[in-house]
Amino acid sequence: MRAIWNGAIGFGLVNIPIKLYSATEESNLDLDMLDKDDLSNINFKRVNANTGKEVKWENIVKGYKLEDRYVVLTQEDFDEVNPEKSKILNIKQFVDINEIDSAYFETSYFLEPQKNGEEAYKLLLKALLKTKMAGIGTFILREKEILCLIRPYQDKILMVNRMRYPEELRSFEDLKIPNAKNPKAEELEMAESLIKQRATKFDPEKYKNTYNDDLMKIIKAKAKGKVKKVETKEEVSAKATDLMAQLKASLEAGKVKVG
Repeated sequence: MRAIWNGAIGFGLVNIPIKLYSATEESNLDLDMLDKDDLSNINFKRVNANTGKEVKWENIVKGYKLEDRYVVLTQEDFDEVNPEKSKILNIKQFVDINEIDSAYFETSYFLEPQKNGEEAYKLLLKALLKTKMAGIGTFILREKEILCLIRPYQDKILMVNRMRYPEELRSFEDLKIPNAKNPKAEELEMAESLIKQRATKFDPEKYKNTYNDDLMKIIKAKAKGKVKKVETKEEVSAKATDLMAQLKASLEAGKVKVG
């Protein structure tokens, strides 16, 4: 793995030198965009909007439009914003991770201790495990201030979860959510029974991205000249349904599987 950020964790007056690594990777098939006429690859070019000519990377700058004109920013300008945050992931508070709604979580990263930081790294890891707490902090990554959570992962390593800022979460108030009547006591009781029937300890190994495997089967079949007929799926009905009947059927199906 290649580090995407070098810096240090600011833990009180203790600085822990670390490297940041991406903890995730895409599991989708790598599909190319092609011209349907001759299956040539589609290339994307950076062109000048006025001249239509391609622009080399070294000639591209970043700018912000202010009062009808662009103010060009250099790397020195970005570094000047907050030099400390560019190299320090400063923990500002410690929280119970269960208090944070999962809607705030984004990308995950691994933290690796660097030379002379191993003992302090292990200390923070063990302290978070013992207190069952997580740290909230900020740092600069790719010209953006990142809000993040630092927590133990599998009791062996520190992980950073990138978080969304409150203003990045949209409000749902504009959605048309009608005031449905409260469920009947029998329906609620049966729904609770269905939940309890299927309640188990979370095991991520049970889940696999089968879409890629199914798509690859189609790709290999088409390569051999075979075309599979698509089965027509019935559309989900939007009509009112008998909840009790559906709940009963669901519970019975669950009993059959258990048996």
